[in-house]
Amino acid sequence: MCTKIMRKVFFVVVLLLTFSPVNAIVHLPKLVSNGMVLQRDINVKIWGWADPKEKVTVKFLGATYSSLADDKGNWSVQLPHLKAGGPFSMIIQGTNTIQLSNILIGDVWLCAGQSNMEHTMGSFNWIYPDVIANSTNPNIREFHVPETYNFMVPQKDFKSGSWEEANPKNVYNWSAVAYFFGKYLYAKYKIPIGLINSSLGGSPAEAWISADALKNPFPAYFAEAQKFKNNTLIREIEQKDFQQSKAWYTLLQQKDEGYKGISWYSPSLNTAKWDTMTIPGYWAHTALGMVNGSVWFRKTVDIPASMAGKPAKIILGRMVDADSVFINGEFVGTTGYQYPRRRYAIPAHLLKAGTNVIVIRIISNVGEGGFVPDKQYAIVEGDTAVNLEGAWQYHLGAAMPPLMGQTFIRWKPVGLFNAMIAPLLPYRIKGAVWYQGESNTDRPVEYRKLLSTLIYDWRAKWDEGNFPFLIVQLPNFMAPKKEPSNSNWAMLRESQLKTLSVPNTALVVTIDIGEWNDIHPVDKMDVGKRLSLAAEKIAYGDHVSYSGPIYKSMKIEDDKVVLSFTDTGTGLMVKEGTEPGCFAIAGQDHRFVWAKAKIEGDKVVVWNEAIQHPIAVRYAWADDPVGAKLFNKEGLPASPFRTDDW
Repeated sequence: MCTKIMRKVFFVVVLLLTFSPVNAIVHLPKLVSNGMVLQRDINVKIWGWADPKEKVTVKFLGATYSSLADDKGNWSVQLPHLKAGGPFSMIIQGTNTIQLSNILIGDVWLCAGQSNMEHTMGSFNWIYPDVIANSTNPNIREFHVPETYNFMVPQKDFKSGSWEEANPKNVYNWSAVAYFFGKYLYAKYKIPIGLINSSLGGSPAEAWISADALKNPFPAYFAEAQKFKNNTLIREIEQKDFQQSKAWYTLLQQKDEGYKGISWYSPSLNTAKWDTMTIPGYWAHTALGMVNGSVWFRKTVDIPASMAGKPAKIILGRMVDADSVFINGEFVGTTGYQYPRRRYAIPAHLLKAGTNVIVIRIISNVGEGGFVPDKQYAIVEGDTAVNLEGAWQYHLGAAMPPLMGQTFIRWKPVGLFNAMIAPLLPYRIKGAVWYQGESNTDRPVEYRKLLSTLIYDWRAKWDEGNFPFLIVQLPNFMAPKKEPSNSNWAMLRESQLKTLSVPNTALVVTIDIGEWNDIHPVDKMDVGKRLSLAAEKIAYGDHVSYSGPIYKSMKIEDDKVVLSFTDTGTGLMVKEGTEPGCFAIAGQDHRFVWAKAKIEGDKVVVWNEAIQHPIAVRYAWADDPVGAKLFNKEGLPASPFRTDDW
């Protein structure tokens, strides 16, 4: 009897487990959530997952839309052309009910690329404090795509993510370029703006392209992507990289004389035997030579009584690679790699009137270590600043062999497309903004095909036609050269320029707002403003000057070269001085020398009195084209170019 009852109970339990709606709860992708911005004037897709064959309804703006989940539980509905506005609510019903609120309808822009797109407003908070403080605007929103990779298959959703409204707290962590872009667009059109930030520092273009798009034109990248479908291999490489780095830093810590006996950050340390060098600068140019490991620096400074006992900041430009900073024996800050600007808070109790001891321990992994020139080095409190440049004592803590570089699997081909682009594809967008290229400057000619492949790939996958694609050209960077020379950065800018042959694209030139000593220039506001101008023309059809002069053709007249341009606006001009500058000219020997240039009407005439038969001209053809002052009267710089193809 008991056996029969147990069998019946078991049978009922099996039926319940088989037919109860364990997986029937409707759930949504992270993008389809509270606060989302839906693209106006296009059929918008709302999608998600449910139990196979489950009926799902979506109620929005007084209309009801129905869908039946397929055999795998996928469902979607199409909302017809929506008009800008909001906030609105949406109800999604299956076995369960989901209510979404605070939904806007406007324009959604994908903002993608590497670190110059990724850098946040908070990264430049001392440059834009008032902008951040006054950023509250519920009609501008950002969705930050989590940084991850996947080589197996294109992903359907993100592990995290939510829509955020613009306000001082949120905007602090938003992409600075994306925020300014959205801010300017909203100021002009008063239409809700959604910004999807999908960016990752250091990433090359091939990481953002799908496997099928890479397969034929770039078989080597495709093969590399297949290789990393092996999770065991990924774990082995990551473990090896981790152990290698851990062993290096452990040995450095053990060897560092600065932590043996009296710590070298102690104010009472006897430094009579330390050498002296001028800061900023690199210790490779001192008696130490090209050594990696740790070097300690020390300076005694006088602090005025007006700064004593007050909270302050120590600003230390940039240091290569990592640093730890101590004031009067107390730790105040550290940074683990070379690119961030050093701005550390000094507690109110720490500074005293008179003598104060600043100690910095710098770790150099590879190459030259030290203090990046042409940056601010000071202790600042209010309007008072104590300059820290000049003579510093220094001493080697420990010499180490160069640390071998990491594999950076997250940058390998296809991985970012699968994880950071693929889940976006069902979401309708107005267009894309692309700020990337630094990591491809070692392959500048290849980039022409890579970038156009990426654009065609994304457009095909989104299936929205030739949506606007706005490209930020690389800014000026690295030390200027005294003579005309070849430049990978100039070549990559040319590749970005040539991408304008792809329909419905625009280029934003930034060679006037970079920094020679910083790959991450602070002027993100002008980048965003110029991008908004490009969008006004390309995406919104407004009659605005959105581009600076673009080289069109050349004509040789006697011993001079006459250049013609498009996008001259209301006329050409020299931004500063009397000559456009940064022109080079070559004769029959193909050797470029600096040239004179002048504007004549809508043309630029270029010459060098020593060259009687010129055959080619280059403009701003350098890593950092100092003196490039050719603009149109709308204040937009000319793109670098060359008339030759040598």
